[in-house]
Amino acid sequence: VQLVESGGGLVQPGGSLRLSCATSGFTFSNYDMSWYRQGPGKERELVAIINAAGRSSHYANSVEGRFTISRDNAKNTVYLQMNSLKPEDTAVYYCNFQSSWGQGTQVTVSS
Repeated sequence: VQLVESGGGLVQPGGSLRLSCATSGFTFSNYDMSWYRQGPGKERELVAIINAAGRSSHYANSVEGRFTISRDNAKNTVYLQMNSLKPEDTAVYYCNFQSSWGQGTQVTVSS
């Protein structure tokens, strides 16, 4: 199993970023996928999860209404669209499949 995140960076408060996670080594379309994040000095937390078909998703209260998780089963890729970003969204964002993790992508929200 391989998970490779991309799309992080530095953005001003109120800005947007779209994270991608390209996957390989398993039948992507059969499984739920999720995004986690770990801020400075904080524990890793679940941000969003999407079911295998992409028809159902759930979000942490802190990102509800601002973030959208989606997937393209033809491309074996899961996305996280992040809008109205806040400084408290600063974290390393990780793609997750069962016990497998990507290397993470840094998101920094700062003016």
